[in-house]
Amino acid sequence: MSFNIALSGIQAINQQLEAVSNNIANAGTYGFKSSRANFASVYAGDQANGVEIGSLTQNIGQNGSLQTTGRNLDAAIQGRGFFTSRDAQGVMQYTRVGIFSANNQGYLVDAAGRNVQGYGPTVGGVLGVMGDIRIPTGQIPAKASTGVNFVGNLSADWKVPTTTTFDPADPASYNMVKQSVLYDSLGTQHTVSQYFVKNETPANTVTVHYAFDGGAPVTDTTTLTFDANGQLPPSTKSGALTLTPAGGAADLQFTIDYTGTTQFAGEATTTTNRSDGYASGAFVGVELAENGSVVAKYSNEQQQVVGTLAIATFPDEGSLTPTSDTSWSATAGSGAPLYSTPGIGLAGKLSKGTLEGSNVDITSELVGLMTSQRNYQANSKVITAENQMMQALLQAL
Repeated sequence: MSFNIALSGIQAINQQLEAVSNNIANAGTYGFKSSRANFASVYAGDQANGVEIGSLTQNIGQNGSLQTTGRNLDAAIQGRGFFTSRDAQGVMQYTRVGIFSANNQGYLVDAAGRNVQGYGPTVGGVLGVMGDIRIPTGQIPAKASTGVNFVGNLSADWKVPTTTTFDPADPASYNMVKQSVLYDSLGTQHTVSQYFVKNETPANTVTVHYAFDGGAPVTDTTTLTFDANGQLPPSTKSGALTLTPAGGAADLQFTIDYTGTTQFAGEATTTTNRSDGYASGAFVGVELAENGSVVAKYSNEQQQVVGTLAIATFPDEGSLTPTSDTSWSATAGSGAPLYSTPGIGLAGKLSKGTLEGSNVDITSELVGLMTSQRNYQANSKVITAENQMMQALLQAL
């Protein structure tokens, strides 16, 4: 009987050593969660009959330390929650390893090549449908400009131009000229020249003349009237201006917003001169934002949010079934996953450019390894003693 009991102890310790060895081997594995072998007594009726490994407990609740990588598509979850991906069989997998990339089909995938799950672009403040995140890798179309935002200081020290009749070719007929860039529906750039002319009466007014693409001035003008504090009334804009491009693009209709422009003494300055259009652009890369958004970047300096990572939480995450050292699947014990975006509800916040390290405590594992070794030796001694007793008994017969 003692022989069988000691043998069961050795077998159980071998299983414990497998768990400890696996923990130590994965001490440097991103997102790895250590496990612990739990011993349980074996009984035959009311008689003790040895020991066995009753269960393996995963230390899922303890997070590993954050390790900086600097890579735009690496992310770690600070708190509870799991990244969600779908394997080739359509089964949802959950992991803490946030190593993502775009595959040759334009989908965002994890380190195992599984399709990362997330929400589509937000429309009207509502997240899109959850599913695979597709990254548009082609060309994005141009956006025609509809307005220019111009903010500056039109110096109160300006003198009335000596040439009273405005002429773009005569600098003596205006005080300052500024160019703004617009884009038509085909993405072609156009230049709008703004000529600022201080009026003699009223002295607090400046007239703006316009010319397109270096051509003759148009008949439309805008008069900016400043108050005694050098401020413009709110929402001061030009009238609707129309530029007719060559090359088949649609007419460009736009306004220029001068809100915030001032008339203070001193130097004339320009602080903002920006239009809302852009040329077409080619895909140059993708990166993650801190809020979990997947952002596609293009050569025209535009960015588009193409999706938002889905973070899964569980009523009992400790009951998840491991499918690999760093992936799990849901079970009846874990409960159904609850999906949300990073930082919402129980889902942890996202740390961009970092990865979660293993939560293995090497010191504890080595102490456990030495303890297992002593236990193994003790059980071996029992078997040796049992063998010697049997031999002595046989020799006595």
